[in-house]
Parts: sequence; structure tokens; C-alpha cells
Amino acid sequence: MNLRYFEPEDFEDILEIEIETFSEHNPFVYINFYEMNSDGFIVATVGDKVAGYVVGYQIYENEGRIFTLAVKKGYRDKGIGSELLKAILNLFCRTGIKYARLEVRKSNVRAQKLYNSMGFVQCWVEKNYYSDGEDGIIMKAYLQPPCNMNSYNNLLDIK
Repeated sequence: MNLRYFEPEDFEDILEIEIETFSEHNPFVYINFYEMNSDGFIVATVGDKVAGYVVGYQIYENEGRIFTLAVKKGYRDKGIGSELLKAILNLFCRTGIKYARLEVRKSNVRAQKLYNSMGFVQCWVEKNYYSDGEDGIIMKAYLQPPCNMNSYNNLLDIK
């Protein structure tokens, strides 16, 4: 597995993963993220295939938001989601962000376990957060320096 920044050629693979993972789709949001915040759009590849991605950005002076994280079926339970999450948290940490935030469906226990294992705690529940009426759990993590520079050196040099 390799981590790198999103490239426009990845768009089709990202859409495929998004469609199989999420019930709500807006394909243009990914192009907007790439155009406005390309450093916060990281993909995991296995061979020449995109196996997963994470998108995050700074929302306040000291807080970053993980907008989405997804791993393609067939590549799950191989640590790819954990590595993507570590990569975006490390990116946040390197840029001086002290807290990370995300939203997760109340029914998505698998994702909640991953986030808990990476230091996220449940802060509150947003009722009817998703368009289908499901509640969303807001989770936050404190990013403790020093950042894990050794694990993600390959991301430091990519522009």
C-alpha cells in the first residue's frame, strides 16, 4: 500500500468507492476539494488501484475536519482506513491544528471503533443529521505533538 495525494486521474476510482460506501452522493464535491484544498485529499493505492481515500481540511484556527474516509470493498480490514486516518491527522498536526473533528452515522459501529482506537471521543449527537433521518455522532480528537513524521515521509515531498 502507498499513500499519496489525489490526482485528477483518480476521480473515477473515488466515485466508485463513494457510490459503494455512502448513500448520499455529490461527485462534484471531490473536484471542489481538489481545487481548493489538494493537500487534504489523500489516496491509498494498492498496485495501480485506488483502494481508499480521505479528505480533510482546516475549519478553524486550531481545528481540522475530516470530511470523508472510505475504503473500497475487498480492501477493508487490511489497515488501509487506519493508515489514511493517521495520514490526515499527521497532516493536521504538521500544520499546527490541535483538534480533529468528524461526523459518523450512529449505525456505523465499525467506523466508530476505528475512530475510538485513534483517540476520537464522542462529543454529541446531531439528530436527523443525514438526509435519510439518521443521527450523526460528532467525534473529536486532540492531536498531541510531536507529529509522526517518520510514517508519512512519502507525503511530505509530494506537491
